[in-house]
Amino acid sequence: MKVCQVTGKKARVGNNVSHANNKTKRLFSPNLQKKRFFVESTGEWITLKLSTKALRTINKNGLVNVLRDAKKKGTLTKKVKI
Repeated sequence: MKVCQVTGKKARVGNNVSHANNKTKRLFSPNLQKKRFFVESTGEWITLKLSTKALRTINKNGLVNVLRDAKKKGTLTKKVKI
């Protein structure tokens, strides 16, 4: 399923609007990337499916802090030892 494992972003519903102002339903998918990270505390590699905003957040705040927050929110689907 297309869901970011850190932020919880998922597909949203909207409309295609034609030049004649006809509206049909469509999906807006999040920009998800598969990314591998090395967790230094456990010495393991983990693979996460992340939105690009989550990647920027990890670069800013660090992997351990972001994973801890995601675990508290309940968006982290994999069991990751921190």
